[in-house]
Amino acid sequence: MPTKDATGPLKGLRVLDLTRVLAGPTCTQMLGDLGAEVIKIERPGAGDDTRGFAPPAMPGTDQSAYFVGVNRNKRSVTVDIAAREGQKIIRRLLEDTDILVENFKVGALAKYGLGYDDVHAAFPGIIYCSITGFGQTGPYAPRPGYDALIQAMGGVMSLTGDIAGEPQKVGIPVADVFAGLYGCIGILAALRHREKTGQGQQVDIGMLDTHVAWLANQGMNYLATGENPPRLGNQHPNIVPYQVFPTADGYMVLSIGNDPTFKRFCEAFDLTHLLDDPRFATNPARVENRQVVTDTLTPTMRARTTKEWVDKLEALKIGCGPINTLKEVFADPQVVARGMVIEMAHTSGVPVQVIANPVRLSETPADYRVPPPTLGEHTEEILRDLLGVSAREFNKLREQGIV
Repeated sequence: MPTKDATGPLKGLRVLDLTRVLAGPTCTQMLGDLGAEVIKIERPGAGDDTRGFAPPAMPGTDQSAYFVGVNRNKRSVTVDIAAREGQKIIRRLLEDTDILVENFKVGALAKYGLGYDDVHAAFPGIIYCSITGFGQTGPYAPRPGYDALIQAMGGVMSLTGDIAGEPQKVGIPVADVFAGLYGCIGILAALRHREKTGQGQQVDIGMLDTHVAWLANQGMNYLATGENPPRLGNQHPNIVPYQVFPTADGYMVLSIGNDPTFKRFCEAFDLTHLLDDPRFATNPARVENRQVVTDTLTPTMRARTTKEWVDKLEALKIGCGPINTLKEVFADPQVVARGMVIEMAHTSGVPVQVIANPVRLSETPADYRVPPPTLGEHTEEILRDLLGVSAREFNKLREQGIV
């Protein structure tokens, strides 16, 4: 099995990936980017649900953009884990596996002898990461978890949206992504523990748990006051002015994080009279009078274009920025300079563009070895090289629909 080309810090570790859609694949792609060898187990004839999440497909391929986004550095093996022979294949693969990641419903894998208790008893050194909607315990544990559902139940929708409008979810599936990243963090901690003790363990990730964890300042605002924070649209709950303002040709974000910066802003733009007004003098006062501050600054902000504001404010080291479309994001000179889009070879013969890993390691950077695989692309190779399955045995398994 070709792991020799890996260069990341997790080189030499093998991951058995029993995940699909987004939270789990986000976790396992991160592990793969950092050098781990990832074997993605998929259903014969169907595969990861996201293979069908198209349009759009990547140009020149039949793979959905959704699937391509979180499945590089993985090899695809099709196995029917509901079949006894399929379960045997998984257990044989586990003999040389360091990490298993799964996002089945609670108890689902136990039906196949692949739950944590079974795997831990047979392979006590394996790190077994389970990512579910609500975790392995509690009254909601059996429920399925979906991103929008978790955003609703986890409180972020009550905080997001226009003041007078309806609750809004975030425009990307943040509940899934955060769960995957927290899962990766837990796995890395468990690896450190295993280095010291030789002992594996279960990493139990509930999407609702991780969602509550990243409520951050708003969660703490509630715990401090016992009051539900209101929706504030594009305004900051604890800092003013730190929000969207209209400009002469659109909108921009102005981020004035402290009183010295507000003073500098006022002095630069003929607003020094505000510094003598107690409603503007300190950040707590501005928070108390946020509508007055907004109404007062809006005519000033409308007087210049977004570019004019950005040029002037950056020269003064005052936080600001345009509200970019994705076209503008991927053309931004900083994003380009940081290499946030990379091109990978693909089995279709047409290279595909993917978003780069943002973790920059000076000695062991992320590498991009394996393009997002076609369904079952590596099944025969892995069964032959890792399990010693002969061509005759493989053909029989395929005829039976096991692989």
